[in-house]
Amino acid sequence: MTLTEVQAGPYTVRGISVGGVYTSLQVPELDVVLDVGVPIRSFAGTERIFLSHAHPDHASALGALLGIRRLLGKGAPQLFLPAEIEPTVREALEVLSRLHHTPMEARTVPMLPGDVQPLGQGLHVRAFRTHHPVPSLGYQFLRRVTKLRPEHLGMPPQEIAQRRKAGEDLFTEVDHLELAYATDTLARVLETEPMLFDSRVLVIECTFVDPKRSVQDARDRAHLHLDELIAHADRFRNEALVLMHFSQSVGPEEVHAMIRERLPASLLERVRIFAPDSGRWFG
Repeated sequence: MTLTEVQAGPYTVRGISVGGVYTSLQVPELDVVLDVGVPIRSFAGTERIFLSHAHPDHASALGALLGIRRLLGKGAPQLFLPAEIEPTVREALEVLSRLHHTPMEARTVPMLPGDVQPLGQGLHVRAFRTHHPVPSLGYQFLRRVTKLRPEHLGMPPQEIAQRRKAGEDLFTEVDHLELAYATDTLARVLETEPMLFDSRVLVIECTFVDPKRSVQDARDRAHLHLDELIAHADRFRNEALVLMHFSQSVGPEEVHAMIRERLPASLLERVRIFAPDSGRWFG
């Protein structure tokens, strides 16, 4: 398997993604794996796995990845997932454990839209609702930093220390939106989660890029069409956008050509196309 890899701002996005077939991405700078539709050996050391939803092309290789972790002597990773599917996923792992006579363990972290979980060293993740026929989530990774309130800027350090010691609240927390992941969703997510436009890096599905397929085709399948992203082109303030999860009905070279031909130049210069430059989809 040849992995696709793109650089998006300060983040590396690597892995493989074809709509309806398999999606599994890794962002090593955040130590996260996003979905497990295929077991990638080099992802097995990552300690945090995020499932967007339970469709097979995004979740069916979870047991296989956990099996590779055991071969490497790794313990149970954290598994972030929609709260609605947590009991069933735990049941599935119990069945796999009995089937393979070896523990398939993960420390599940069920999440609801709006939930925020600390990941350490100032990094947090916020879950948001995506729009798909099954329970599904997107994930916004953010860095939470403490800053002096604007009205106290310029205050001498000694005074800050004294007033802080006296219990005065001089600081506020600020969230820096770093990388957002939104897959298998209607374009409505751009309205329900406007913070996606401000995330430093946005990884977002773009299943349909062929102008011969209509926007309604995409909506009927609860996916995104390139035309819908083009309609919002002037709203994307991201440093980089990673488009992924393309339909296998269009080859990789065609995907590159169609996106480059159709996207406005101002947006295209920030877009990373998550597909091989040539050849065929893997498998």
